[in-house]
Amino acid sequence: MKKLAPREEQIMHVLWEIGPSFIKDIIEKLPEPKPHYNSVSTMVRILETKGFIGHTEFGKSHQYHAILPKEEYQSNAVNDMLGKYFNNSFSEMIAYFAKKEKIDEAELNNIVEMIKNKKS
Repeated sequence: MKKLAPREEQIMHVLWEIGPSFIKDIIEKLPEPKPHYNSVSTMVRILETKGFIGHTEFGKSHQYHAILPKEEYQSNAVNDMLGKYFNNSFSEMIAYFAKKEKIDEAELNNIVEMIKNKKS
């Protein structure tokens, strides 16, 4: 799967959050400073060429929608991060967050419970 540029990823998050959208709707949801209409339109067309989004025509207007599910993108991003930074080891990743105090004992216990419940 191709990697998304930061602004492309922001556009995808908008489409995942609010669903089918026109360019003006996408711009409205992007953080400040708001990009120019033509810039967003160009990025949307690039995302469409890459196969991440599609469109429906309404006269001369296009309403864009995500083709790639958010969960699939998340899975690829996490697997990529695991491979690059944690030797493909979830335990190394969790240990890293525990050392950096980004995860506490209660959260670790919740993770363990989720794993236990999944095996049942």
